[in-house]
Amino acid sequence: MTYSVLVEVQLRPGIADPQGATIERALPALGFDGVNGVRVGKSMRFTVDAADEAAARAQVDELCARFLTNPVIEDANVTIEAP
Repeated sequence: MTYSVLVEVQLRPGIADPQGATIERALPALGFDGVNGVRVGKSMRFTVDAADEAAARAQVDELCARFLTNPVIEDANVTIEAP
């Protein structure tokens, strides 16, 4: 079965986010006052062929740990959907 996967990667709490800080500093000049706590991440969408949802999750979790994230400073939120 083919599963749709969304992986959202964010820096862990307490890790400096210079991109988020730069965006947050620029927002008032663009007329967006009151926006705080900007954090920049990345998202990836793809499909995985697996026997069941548990096997798909195991494969995606390993992919995140070995390739898509830096597990020392980033967390991944994985969403898996069957078609």
